[in-house]
Amino acid sequence: MKKIIPLIILLFLSVVTYATDLTENFITGTPKIKAMSQLTFGPQGILFIGDSKSSQLFAVATNDLEKPAGEIKIGMRDLEGKIAALLGAKKEDVLVHDIVVNPISKNVYLAVSRGRTKGDSFWKLPNDLDDATILLRLKNGKDFEEVSLKNVKYSKIAIPNPVDKEKKNWRGKLRSDVITDLAYANGTVYVAGLSNEEFASSFRKVPFPFKGKVTSSTLEIYHGAHGKYETKSPIRAFVPYKLKGKDYILAAYLCTPLVTIPEEKLKNGKHVRGKTIAELGMGNMPLDMVVYTKDGKDYILMANTTRNVMKFAIDDIANTKVNITTRTKVRNGAEGVKYVSFPRLVQQLAKFDEKNVLMVTRFPNGSLTMMTMGTKWF
Repeated sequence: MKKIIPLIILLFLSVVTYATDLTENFITGTPKIKAMSQLTFGPQGILFIGDSKSSQLFAVATNDLEKPAGEIKIGMRDLEGKIAALLGAKKEDVLVHDIVVNPISKNVYLAVSRGRTKGDSFWKLPNDLDDATILLRLKNGKDFEEVSLKNVKYSKIAIPNPVDKEKKNWRGKLRSDVITDLAYANGTVYVAGLSNEEFASSFRKVPFPFKGKVTSSTLEIYHGAHGKYETKSPIRAFVPYKLKGKDYILAAYLCTPLVTIPEEKLKNGKHVRGKTIAELGMGNMPLDMVVYTKDGKDYILMANTTRNVMKFAIDDIANTKVNITTRTKVRNGAEGVKYVSFPRLVQQLAKFDEKNVLMVTRFPNGSLTMMTMGTKWF
């Protein structure tokens, strides 16, 4: 039997409490979410849902504030089969669009659709195939439940000037790229995607709680494999990070330029040029980026569609003199900041805790597996 649970749950003694309630001005109701394009968590168990289809950013109070009783490890084989059984769907239809870990409870949230059979090209990501309208939660690393968004506390804000619903390129309609990645840091939700500007690649900064104006900048980068500056392709994956005392956005694009963008330059209405510090190979789309610490040093792991998982040392990124402004010598080769390659067919990647990452991996036998893996192995 399919089990649907409300987001208003009983809280126990291990619940985290806060001096300032960031949900104080939320309303209670059912958010009209058309597509769960991207997910990320903020503080106080607040789940941010980026909806490209309606061009809105939602903040939902999950009330999922109970710390786990002990260490959680996840090793779930046949992920699609288990989700299909819960939803009463066919296994071959199940499509996982995004995953995110609640940093308090360590419960895993998944945006899911039934659109996998629509796939007809390795250039298309899940959001190009279907709209994720199902939110699932894996509790304690063991049991799936469908999360109801009826009568929840939430807030929303419009993402201004989204790319037109009818605009297309060689991959198809562009509307699914209004929001291509999300991150929360220091009271701001960062939103990458496409706008309706002439320079379509955009980056938004949304103050949270939602009460201030959305800051929108357009972006330009040099793509060494293409041998030109580009403004139409959106960031595919990014993380905010401080380099030598200054805030930056570390971002990766289609066909895999790796770029640094000074956060202070991302002001409303400004056009910003990023610095290309690496070219990592054509025919690839970055999927997720995660920062972790090992032996006192920070690293980034990046999952890709047609490349292995890549590991970058933050020190190498911070200290590099590379600034690619001419065509790369080998179109499918790598230039610039060095990386270590890990042979994993990873489709989703998220930080689980200080010692582990969470991966959704396609095994050689075709099975989709969700598992935690210690960062000591990277």
